[in-house]
Amino acid sequence: MLRNMQELKSYAIGATDGEVGKVVDIFFDDQSWVVRYLVVDTGSWLTSRKVLISPYAVQRADWDDKRLPVSLTQEQVKNSPDIDTDMPVSRQHEMAYADYYRYPYYWGGDGFWGDGLYYPIELARSDAAELHDQAERARRQSDDPHLRSCLSVVGHHIHARDGDIGHVQSMLVDEETWAIRYLVVDTSNWWMGHRVLVPPQWISNVNWADASVTIDLTRQTVQNSPRYESSEDLSRSHELELYSHYGRPTYWEREHARETVAAEFLD
Repeated sequence: MLRNMQELKSYAIGATDGEVGKVVDIFFDDQSWVVRYLVVDTGSWLTSRKVLISPYAVQRADWDDKRLPVSLTQEQVKNSPDIDTDMPVSRQHEMAYADYYRYPYYWGGDGFWGDGLYYPIELARSDAAELHDQAERARRQSDDPHLRSCLSVVGHHIHARDGDIGHVQSMLVDEETWAIRYLVVDTSNWWMGHRVLVPPQWISNVNWADASVTIDLTRQTVQNSPRYESSEDLSRSHELELYSHYGRPTYWEREHARETVAAEFLD
């Protein structure tokens, strides 16, 4: 199921032995459009320190109570590497974070989560994997991690091929893969319109300095696209209607094809 990013912002994070804090922002990778970290304000428990929680740690969510249980203890969170969430998170910080929790590097493969994985699964690490990570750490020290704040993207103007169409109101996140499946675009300021969905794969350019997003669609096509009401009412048939309107393959078809190719290659 898809979840609205704005709703996730206030969710509580529960460790195995107590509460950690509340989600105040979400960092995503602007190359693969996948959520990489939840930014959590720990409140008075850790003197309002902000910490990063990876989707690797998230267990089965309690959507009714707006709570995300994680497979971490309060002590683990308390001793996690200090990262200034108000500044760009460097690849070195990400490596320190992954090494501390013994998570695999998500940037090391074709899947959303590295090594061909499409789901955030924690893998057992062999000595060979440790050596590989050491080499990867040395090679990737100066990499740009391409992390962006979901909340900072809200309000970005959306440009079609032939003119403006609206602004980003929110994003819809897949609760299994943590992939961002759609930008929720509010078109009301342009033609007294409605909200529509645009998959990030149809973005042709993002100008972060100008707070603008250009999509490979025409204004008329977007204007005639199926309306979006809420993530709770978004069914697979509605998604099929959306992709059929644009005449493009669905994300689940693309990912199934990739997984099939990867499985054949491993065999």
